[in-house]
Amino acid sequence: MLTPTMEKLLVLQDRDSKRLGVDAQLKAVPAEIAAVEKKIAGEKAAIDSARATVMALETKKKLIETEIGSAETKLAKYKTQQSQVRKNDEFKALGLEIEHSEEAIAGLEGQELEVMYQIDEAKKTFAAAEAGLKENISGYEGRIRTLRERETNLAAELKQAQAEVAAVRTPIAEPALRVYDRIAARQQPVCVAIRGNKCGGCHLKVSSEVESAVRGKGDATAQLPTCDQCGRIVWWDAA
Repeated sequence: MLTPTMEKLLVLQDRDSKRLGVDAQLKAVPAEIAAVEKKIAGEKAAIDSARATVMALETKKKLIETEIGSAETKLAKYKTQQSQVRKNDEFKALGLEIEHSEEAIAGLEGQELEVMYQIDEAKKTFAAAEAGLKENISGYEGRIRTLRERETNLAAELKQAQAEVAAVRTPIAEPALRVYDRIAARQQPVCVAIRGNKCGGCHLKVSSEVESAVRGKGDATAQLPTCDQCGRIVWWDAA
């Protein structure tokens, strides 16, 4: 049998449960947003990495071009010098330098062609990756907008739930509220039924004294029966 005080406490517990549920959902939103933002950062980092690969290859190509230019300058210088010398040994020495320069230029031009091929492939890979990654980012940004809206709605729900809790607390006597609040601070639910001599919270058998108390009549405002195992407020369920 439910006493008037217990009825009020059960209503309070119902409103409190709703409030706690909304509060937990609201507190979880920032972590969800942070997780999505982390994914966005990862996608952007992947785009930057792919772009950096292309830029590194283009830089490498420019360096090779500079080396080719330097080698061609030396080649032209050696050819000019060779046309001006009269001694045979000097002519032959410059001839070797010219040969070495031409070989170096040929090698560098081969490297340049290979890098140009790598650049083309890297650009294709980058373009494909960028398109997919940007699509992912767009989806993630949409998810964040949804979460922001949810955060706003939950904040409004929480405010309403807090108002409902305050409203149902008003008719309850202060001593009963103190007991309820003390238990609520450490465990939920606060009020549970006793069925088959067992507490509905810890599922352990209650003492005969507690059983007698919950079977008693009258308002239990001054002395709320509690489980002697877990400390929850208990009431008798004859069903």
